[in-house]
Amino acid sequence: MSGLIAQGEKRLVLVTGRAHPELAEDIAKELGIELSPTEIRTFANGEIYARYDESIRGSDVFVIQSHPAPINEWMMEQLIMLDALKRASAKRVTVVSPFFPYARQDKKGRGREPISARLMADLYDTAGANRIMSVDLHAAQIQGFFNGPVDHLFAMPVLLEHFRAKLANEPVTMVSPDMGRVRVADIWSDKMHAPLAIIHKRRDPRVANQVSVHEIVGQVEGRTCLIVDDMIDTGRTIVKAAEALKANGAIKVVIAATHAVFSDPATEILQSDFIDEVVVTDTLPVPEHKRWDRLTVLPIAPLIAQAIRQVFTDGSVTSLFDGAA
Repeated sequence: MSGLIAQGEKRLVLVTGRAHPELAEDIAKELGIELSPTEIRTFANGEIYARYDESIRGSDVFVIQSHPAPINEWMMEQLIMLDALKRASAKRVTVVSPFFPYARQDKKGRGREPISARLMADLYDTAGANRIMSVDLHAAQIQGFFNGPVDHLFAMPVLLEHFRAKLANEPVTMVSPDMGRVRVADIWSDKMHAPLAIIHKRRDPRVANQVSVHEIVGQVEGRTCLIVDDMIDTGRTIVKAAEALKANGAIKVVIAATHAVFSDPATEILQSDFIDEVVVTDTLPVPEHKRWDRLTVLPIAPLIAQAIRQVFTDGSVTSLFDGAA
């Protein structure tokens, strides 16, 4: 049977939705298996149908689905896949959601708002997920929204390896793009043996994806500034940060982010003269028309495959990051 690794009486099955099949194929290749054949189609009215072409009874199943736009369609597809697995008597089902959907809505900022990240966790639970695996959650508290285990993976080792080689001979300053990312930037600062700078910014609550940069705390003049964030959406925030850094004497501005959301017109905005390089991972698909010569996309499949193997063998996912980088 395809898509299987056997260990004693346990069987590992890898299935994928249609949002980012290339990533799923790369993960399967890292594990040395094939994806389990799955029939998924969309009816004329938009309803989604999913069926597995081989028995998964008693299997340890990992359901891979990225969540680019249209995010609601891919979320619904994954939920339907989960329901099919539950009804097909899978022994354990793990959601592999490299980019957790609705992660930015993790708390109430004002009255009468939803906590949509919690809703997503509840939907996974109801649909039949026993476990969730995700990369660089926007907020660590999302781990507490799900009733079962959550494996929170970190892309830092993948990104650090790239930058240690690329910026080895340059004076680097790590930059947090806002106060909420200071802890992450501080960890990077220790790993890169580089000083830390912080950008203080203020958002206009009336306008989505708009931000004003106010001041920079830290030494950036004459240095290569490496901004670290979990995601890039439209790119407006990052470009404003890069502009402020260059205005304060930075000789180069490089961006590191795990999730390339790249909502339009991100690719045009990110090709700004204020940004020298953008480095992301492929947790989300980055099609050719959204790539340019100063963009580097690093593979996340090896990390996810290692985590899947640890979960399947009842090993330690945390051990993948102990003393990492």
